[in-house]
Amino acid sequence: MKILVNERPVVVGKGTRLYELRDTLYPGADCIVVNGFPSPVDRTLREGDRVVFIKRGECPAPEEFEALLTARHTPGVHEKIRAATVGICGLGGLGSSVAVALGRIGIGRLILADFDVVEPSNLNRQYYFVDQIGMPKTEALKATLMRLNPYLKVVTHAQRVDEASVATLFEGVDVMVEALDRAEEKARLVEAFLTSYPTVPVVAASGLAGFGPANEIETRKVMKNLYVCGDFTSEAMEHQGLMAPRVGVAAHHQANAVLRLLLGYRP
Repeated sequence: MKILVNERPVVVGKGTRLYELRDTLYPGADCIVVNGFPSPVDRTLREGDRVVFIKRGECPAPEEFEALLTARHTPGVHEKIRAATVGICGLGGLGSSVAVALGRIGIGRLILADFDVVEPSNLNRQYYFVDQIGMPKTEALKATLMRLNPYLKVVTHAQRVDEASVATLFEGVDVMVEALDRAEEKARLVEAFLTSYPTVPVVAASGLAGFGPANEIETRKVMKNLYVCGDFTSEAMEHQGLMAPRVGVAAHHQANAVLRLLLGYRP
């Protein structure tokens, strides 16, 4: 009977029990994930089961790291996202959080572009740290992503992206994320990208300022291959700033939309 153990194929006898396998292969493992869900009890293994054994507090060997990183995924998901390339233009509150979310789920490759450096005012909502102030955002975010997932492939472009360069910088992406600040820049980037790659979906954002109800933020398909996340009305202005909770909600709407698109869900 064939199963996967820490993403490696293993043949076990019919009737083999979960704890029996643990004691044989990974004695001392104190967290067991079966088919993407922690298993609190012993049970008989079945053909095709995917089992991950984890010893809490122990850094895994390099060949096992990816299996443990993705242990909680639904079976069959990781193969698809590991093969994917996602582009993110703009690495502020939206883009940096989208990148971290995708890095955590084990996306295969990220192409990141931003011309700016980390400054103190970014820290209220962007995925950077005090000791990264002054660093190019591309460099700082890549360093953070490598701490989360050292096997993630990251390509960076520390430059301003315009209509002329977007097609070249993000060539080969499976999904494109627009995460810029200004409405006019957002519109120009999306139009230029979709003109060059009309079949590649774009996930954009509009309306995420302030501290209005999080449930007002949603994901909409606004035209073929264009999805927008936000409440579509709230704009950053005097007396209505950008704050981590609501920006984070919108960013994770974007990341979830990317994941769904990569898995074939295209409403």
